[in-house]
Amino acid sequence: MSARRSREGGPGTARRHVLLLNASFEPLTTLPLRRAILLVLREKAEVVHDDGAGAVLHSATRSYDVPSVIRLRRYISVPYSRRVPLTRVALMRRDRHTCGYCGKKAETIDHVVPRSRGGAHVWENVVAACKPCNHRKADKFLDEIGWELHITPKVPKGPHWRLINGDLHGDPQWEPYMAHLAA
Repeated sequence: MSARRSREGGPGTARRHVLLLNASFEPLTTLPLRRAILLVLREKAEVVHDDGAGAVLHSATRSYDVPSVIRLRRYISVPYSRRVPLTRVALMRRDRHTCGYCGKKAETIDHVVPRSRGGAHVWENVVAACKPCNHRKADKFLDEIGWELHITPKVPKGPHWRLINGDLHGDPQWEPYMAHLAA
């Protein structure tokens, strides 16, 4: 299948994400377009909203409207107590793309207690950092260089952390479902 826009040109549809809802219309996560299409074709999910720009997928014999929001046909139980996985995207979102040392725009991640000196790769030991601060800190402890953290690194909590990509795509058709999580 190839992705083409019917009204506007460009291959941007191939990288887009689709909001996945539970059977109860509760948002679960975002999926790459390919995975969402497979769920719909296998009849495990149904399309709730099509792409607002009119994007269309073409196969050799058929054309499909690109979905923006899909819903599972069967309800799945979600374990909410599970720890949020530590990823670069999630860490940057937690720290609002701000360096934990100087407050400037962060581009990298840094271990507060360096891994080379026994620090673990866990939420409580990792912060977003700008490149100059990350380079200057290197593998030193904060008290060795006289620095302080401007944030307290902690594990993010809440169901909205499952939707890491949700705020990046800004699809207006997602808003009614995302507002439920913000409340």
